[in-house]
Amino acid sequence: MDRLDRPFADAYATGLGLSPAVAAPVAAPVRPRRRWARRIALGLLALIAALLAWLAITAPLSKSLAPIARPQITLLAADGSPIARKGARIEAPVRIAALPAHVPGAVIAIEDRRFRQHLGLDPVAIARAVWSNITTGRTQGGSTITQQLAKFTFLTPERSLTRKAREALIALWLEAWLTKDQILERYLSNAYFGDNCYGLRAAALHYFNRQPERLTRAQAAMLAGLLQAPSRLTPTRNYAGARARMKLVLAAMADTGVISAATARRTRAPRLDVQREADLPSGTWFADWAMAEVEDDDDNAYASRTVTTTLDARLQRAARRAVAGVAPRGAQVALVAMRPNGEVVAMLGGRDYAASPFNRATQARRQPGSTFKLFVYLAALQNGWSPDDRIANTPITEGSYRPRNSGDRYSDSLSLAQAFAQSSNVASVRLMNAVGDGKVIALARRMGVRTPLPAGDPSLALGTTGLTLIELTSAYAGFAGNAFPVRPTALPVTPPSLWDRLFNAPAALPDGVHDDMASMLRAVITRGTGRAANPGRPAFGKTGTTQDNRDALFVGHAGDLVVGVWVGRDDNQPLGNITGGGLPARIWRDFMRRAIPPPSADDDEADEPDAADPPDAAFDLGPDAELRLEDGEAVLTTRIGDQDIDVRLDLDRAEAFARRLEQQLPPPDPPQ
Repeated sequence: MDRLDRPFADAYATGLGLSPAVAAPVAAPVRPRRRWARRIALGLLALIAALLAWLAITAPLSKSLAPIARPQITLLAADGSPIARKGARIEAPVRIAALPAHVPGAVIAIEDRRFRQHLGLDPVAIARAVWSNITTGRTQGGSTITQQLAKFTFLTPERSLTRKAREALIALWLEAWLTKDQILERYLSNAYFGDNCYGLRAAALHYFNRQPERLTRAQAAMLAGLLQAPSRLTPTRNYAGARARMKLVLAAMADTGVISAATARRTRAPRLDVQREADLPSGTWFADWAMAEVEDDDDNAYASRTVTTTLDARLQRAARRAVAGVAPRGAQVALVAMRPNGEVVAMLGGRDYAASPFNRATQARRQPGSTFKLFVYLAALQNGWSPDDRIANTPITEGSYRPRNSGDRYSDSLSLAQAFAQSSNVASVRLMNAVGDGKVIALARRMGVRTPLPAGDPSLALGTTGLTLIELTSAYAGFAGNAFPVRPTALPVTPPSLWDRLFNAPAALPDGVHDDMASMLRAVITRGTGRAANPGRPAFGKTGTTQDNRDALFVGHAGDLVVGVWVGRDDNQPLGNITGGGLPARIWRDFMRRAIPPPSADDDEADEPDAADPPDAAFDLGPDAELRLEDGEAVLTTRIGDQDIDVRLDLDRAEAFARRLEQQLPPPDPPQ
């Protein structure tokens, strides 16, 4: 208590009847200085707690165990032939205890000599780097191995003081929780060594065809030298530079006592034993689409993967040949073929992948046109209509939406089967109005259409809502197998278990409804708008043409294949006279003829070809050539480079030419 306050305290105690000697001392007020000290201490504790929380969230220790690049994935066709490769070469992590001493010794000697002494930051190295930058003007790094691990594991490559500060904090965090060997193991397992190789094991196998546990001193020194500038010093392209850098590493190893100076002098540059992989494209339309599905299933583990897909190499060739050179100038063609269970066996996303990797089969949302009528007529059949029921086919003259039939062809009425085969627009709009667009939308949803469909829009019946070709084809696949929805996939489908078949079975149409719709789809090809698609065997499909002929489609199934074909322009300009029953139908037919063997002579269901035309046939002459009889011509298709070339010979003209030539030749000599 302050001496000036004592008399007042004594007087106060006397007034209360207490002796001044026993009066309780009055507490002195807390000094402002102490209050500020306490606040500062609490603030520092809060800052440290926030910093630790930030580090725990943004720099989890488990992340330093994961590879920093996507491991390499090689995709195989169904027959085992490789089709694409993507990603970095990454192998299993290394363990310091299993490596020869000269392997980690080489890395520490050239990258961070004081690695075993510092706590993540090396003041000596930082001071040396600053002095070099000031005196010589050359930039010299002062990052420790721990800082490098923090940088390529947790941070972006940006150059800023903020990132450098975060790098230092994370380095201290790693040093606090990991041992030196653990830090070095994670560094060596993730560092980039050039030639798309991440990690010491991948580099050792790639450059020297041996495990890192068996690396020689020379090999270890060359690999350690790559860490400074792996792209520039890659020995497969710059062996002289890698060898010069290796000599610096050997000298550093001698300075740090890893090897003797004499050993460093007599160590010669190692011979490379590079394991070349087959030159595969990193992408195709199918590979890009499949890779996304494969990567979704990836657990981000080390080591490369080889994945067998559903792609059928023979059917992919058939698809290329079917579309080769047929599209008009400036137009694109997309084709997707799948099994009824969704396994995609062929895919083309355009005319030329190198010119445009955009996948028009899976990414482009285009109007499906009359192919959407499948859902309208199915909904009607499910709600009591039959193929023989009649519906008006007269022009619609009331309301704001007044669609027209192609060619302005009308009649008083048509049966549903006739309206579907002739693709009557006015009949389809009236039918959806009678059934209710809600039921049509609900059925399309059940069959796998995920694109939002507008209610209350009568043009929906004519396919004015954009869908992807693979989405539409998947819905047709669900109808083909009468099990939906179908999820398109690039990976083999596992057969359903007994439990799934009993308690999780897919939806299906009643047999009568399915049979009626199948007969209507077949009539499209036998006597409707899709006659050009007739492959000479039982087939089912639907044409589609959008307003002003901007999109033309044919989607259908035959045998165990469901195929969708789209033709259009990327700028959405009209195609001229091309309709779904023209070019897309012919592409579909040509693909099916190549893809499915012709029916046997005793097949009662085989569609008879026109008597005026000779029967078509195809003869496979190997992986890149095919001879076929088609529309009265002999067609030899062969592949030259990236292009399919057709050589056509009219059979009638060839026979007439042979007869004329025979008449002009002298008679053969009589036999002796």
